[in-house]
Amino acid sequence: MAQLFTPARFRSVEVRNRIVISPMCQYSAEGGLGDDWHVQHLGARAVGGAGLVFTEATHVSAVGRITPFCLGLWNPAHQHLAARLASLIARCGATPGVQLAHAGRKASSQRPWEGGKGLPPEKGGWIPLGPSPIAYGESHTVPQELTPEGIAEIVGQFAASARMAREAGFRVIELHAAHGYLLHSFLSPVSNRRADAYGGDRIGRARMLFEVIEAIRGEWPDELPLFVRLSSVDWMEGGLTIEDTVELASRLKASGKVDLIDCSSGGIALTGPKIPSLHPGYQVPFAEAVRRRAGIATAAVGLITSAELAEEVVANGRADLVYIARAALADPAWPLRAAKRLGAPLALVPQYLRATLS
Repeated sequence: MAQLFTPARFRSVEVRNRIVISPMCQYSAEGGLGDDWHVQHLGARAVGGAGLVFTEATHVSAVGRITPFCLGLWNPAHQHLAARLASLIARCGATPGVQLAHAGRKASSQRPWEGGKGLPPEKGGWIPLGPSPIAYGESHTVPQELTPEGIAEIVGQFAASARMAREAGFRVIELHAAHGYLLHSFLSPVSNRRADAYGGDRIGRARMLFEVIEAIRGEWPDELPLFVRLSSVDWMEGGLTIEDTVELASRLKASGKVDLIDCSSGGIALTGPKIPSLHPGYQVPFAEAVRRRAGIATAAVGLITSAELAEEVVANGRADLVYIARAALADPAWPLRAAKRLGAPLALVPQYLRATLS
């Protein structure tokens, strides 16, 4: 039996295999509210055989969106679609997950296919928020530095979104603290130059993350898992290193509130970071280091496109889960094809039993 297709258990939740559909922004919502596009996108990937399917980054406030077209879960108007998505994913045999996010200083941007530059207020954007008044890039608006009161307000927004996610029927929350978005920007010395309790050393820079986790756990049942996505390294001088991430993961493990670290990297600045080599599995060593040194479950993500590589990662204990993104965009049935290639039982829904996979 291929290890990639064995079940994994986190608290009371068992996922049918180790393949996860990674959160992938679609930039197709209006006022935070998604539509049929999101239904077909997630439904197709859930029926494709993955164990766990995440929504795209789902934002906890309007100001916290990356673009004006990002998905939200900050008011009751968003809950009907959220419940529909959770129900659809579960009906297709996968576990429904939601990634909660706040874009921070990367907010108020154009969609990627429109250029991805900063969107100033005079062109339909807004003033982003961040730990320090340091713009993400030359075209981006300098963020407003958050006060302690502003930080507390956002912490409350994450808790409110977690409550709505619970009511909608999601079974896993992933907290987005990577890729330069708000929580990552607090963690990284590149973007956090504060001199108060939310800056300075590792403990100060992680204070907001721990407050958000505590607040989410106040609304998210103990029997349901909470994952955290981290940028394991910033890929630039003066930024986060794998040592920083292992130390943070150890503290998250000790808190008893976090069940898995999704180990990504980069995204802290528009210019400056230099990735030495982009190759299949280039981020897997981060997941392996965190898993072995911090003693917490991890997920590997990034250019994992072959069934053989995904199987090797899990079989050799380098990570507990494998996140698939671009490969699943190209082929919603990627998990089913991987199962056939590895000789594992296919997780076809009964309506598709007549299907033939090459």
